[in-house]
Amino acid sequence: MGTTSGAVWGRAEQQDFRGRVRGTLLGGALGDALGAPVDGLGLGEIREAHGPEGVADLVPAHGRRGAVTHLTQLTLFSVDGLIRAQVRRDAGAWHPPTDVHRAYLRWAATQRDWGPDERREDDGWLAREEWLYTRREPTRALLGGFGDETMGTLQAPKNPGEAGAEAAARSAPFGLLVGWEPQLVVQLAVECAAQSHGHPSAWLAAGAYAAIVHALTRGDGLDAAVQKALALLAVRPGHEPVSDALQHALGAVRQGLPGPARVEELAGEGTAQGLLAVAVYCALVGEDVRHGLCLAVNQSGPSGAAGALTGGLLGALHGETSLPPAWLAELEGRPTLLVLADDFAMEMTQGAALHGPAGSAPGWLARYPRGTA
Repeated sequence: MGTTSGAVWGRAEQQDFRGRVRGTLLGGALGDALGAPVDGLGLGEIREAHGPEGVADLVPAHGRRGAVTHLTQLTLFSVDGLIRAQVRRDAGAWHPPTDVHRAYLRWAATQRDWGPDERREDDGWLAREEWLYTRREPTRALLGGFGDETMGTLQAPKNPGEAGAEAAARSAPFGLLVGWEPQLVVQLAVECAAQSHGHPSAWLAAGAYAAIVHALTRGDGLDAAVQKALALLAVRPGHEPVSDALQHALGAVRQGLPGPARVEELAGEGTAQGLLAVAVYCALVGEDVRHGLCLAVNQSGPSGAAGALTGGLLGALHGETSLPPAWLAELEGRPTLLVLADDFAMEMTQGAALHGPAGSAPGWLARYPRGTA
């Protein structure tokens, strides 16, 4: 697949890409919605509430079935920030971590405000979606990381001890930048993760996750995608915990029938690298998307993040048509997810027709304002 800068995309390529973008975003949201109601419950508690198989279907949380959490909210804003970065590039302003950070600050406003503020002209369309103005158990690391205007960097990360998986769980969109070189995808994911999660394992897990999604979106199988991620990690200091977790996931595939004990062993303390290992394992051994997601969430650790990470991999690998339709029918925010996915695919494949030297589509710049440089 060529770069997005000047390559002409064939129709079949564009449709395949759009199906994978939709699959990645919808798959991550489904995993989030499946795991959220049992997040942090012990396996025994899950079985007591939902039967010996555990959760096998969407169950109510936040007043409805199919409700998503802050993990999906932030993933949406990752996409918004990446589209804005491409749009601003024409204006000579090109620093994607800043554009993504601004998007995360718009998310933080949804957690503070009662609803959209029409006076904020630079908000664009996503921050005006009323359903996003609900608090869905955002962690202190997230609220703190985006609680002021200061952007965390690799030199001065926010929350230096924070090793959780929330930053990795919002990083699938970086992997959808198929026109980028893989090492640049990793670098961007790592820099954006450090804006809220300062432990090296947390941001390296985010980079590895983006690298795997990137390879899958380009057509690789999951095993090959993980090998590429391992090669990209190997050159980075402090990569060993994340690399070891990925190797552990690959090795676990050959160790008997999959089940909660294997998943919990991989999850360990619920750190970013442990949940990345869970996602890779469940995506590899799952018979289909439903089975892989159920395997990921029926365990005693952070079920929501495990589901979201697994769903992103399965969606990138198999595309949107592989996702369980009965679950999609109940998924909160599906219209928003679909529109954003299609806008992202359109920007990446046809951005030059939307904004560029030949002129700009005013409707596009109203949706994704350039803002002030």
